[in-house]
Amino acid sequence: MKEKPSLDRWRGRPGRPLKFRLPRLSLARGWWLALVLPALAPAAETFRLATYNLENYLDAPAGGRPVKSEAAKAKIRESILALRPDVLAVQEMGATSALLELQSGLRAGGLDLPHWEWVQGWDTNIHVAVLSRFPFTARRPHTNETYLLYGRRFHVSRGFAEVDIQVNDRYSFTLMVAHLKSRRPIPEGDEAEMREQEAIILRQKIEAILARNPEANLALAGDFNDTKDLKPLRVVLGRSNARNGLVDTRPAERNGDSGVSPNPRYDPRNITWTHFYGKEDSYSRIDFILLSKGLAKEWRPSESYVLALANWGEASDHRPIVVTLEAGDK
Repeated sequence: MKEKPSLDRWRGRPGRPLKFRLPRLSLARGWWLALVLPALAPAAETFRLATYNLENYLDAPAGGRPVKSEAAKAKIRESILALRPDVLAVQEMGATSALLELQSGLRAGGLDLPHWEWVQGWDTNIHVAVLSRFPFTARRPHTNETYLLYGRRFHVSRGFAEVDIQVNDRYSFTLMVAHLKSRRPIPEGDEAEMREQEAIILRQKIEAILARNPEANLALAGDFNDTKDLKPLRVVLGRSNARNGLVDTRPAERNGDSGVSPNPRYDPRNITWTHFYGKEDSYSRIDFILLSKGLAKEWRPSESYVLALANWGEASDHRPIVVTLEAGDK
């Protein structure tokens, strides 16, 4: 039988360990760094952006709205701590004292969000606000926006928050927070038409930002009180194929669903609802995090979800959602 050649024979030096020799590379040429450095580079830095309607987080009665119970506040803290966001947009926040109370409670639970913004809109009872681990470099609250409907002048109920957030020395983004008119009917006008008018004003502000810089890192978060197929959301989103159209992140429960849709015309049948409407005994997705085309390049869909937590309803009639983003322009 023919003997198989051994490594020692290939080497020609029997009995000595096999040695591999790399070709000598000149550091001056530097081309080899392109091969070596990617393997040594650390993983991309990420941050989490969440939005949560807290359902009357009040520390004092206001306009017929009761004080938030201690049990409900504790459940809200549990929910937020489960997400551990770096930036948190909230709706239905009470006075600044209530916001600072929430901030303090989260800090005690190990989540420090030292930077905050609170917007006083036309509604003096509930507000939109932001808590952030990162500093703000600019604040542009929109508190006195109006529209004409039925020959009458109306104000945007909760106003809009707008802040520029510096994530690190090379990356920043703009966050807008909205809470459009509720579904509750009012004698002054049709609530759906009022919501549409607020959406038009919001869309104008989005277009102004993207007109200045089409690649701007812009996120829009909040409670829009309508589903994606209705006109206010269509207005805010814009045309999907347009450069200034927004991307719907559509977070879903982390329950093992594959996210495959049997009908290519529709989104996957993941569980994405964010709100329980007791009057109709219905569940729907009315809370959104929308991204500009520029910011969507940094979005990690697999790390974005709606929180599924036992007894979630003790905290609010909404569930929070979170998206993960890379802190570097792509």
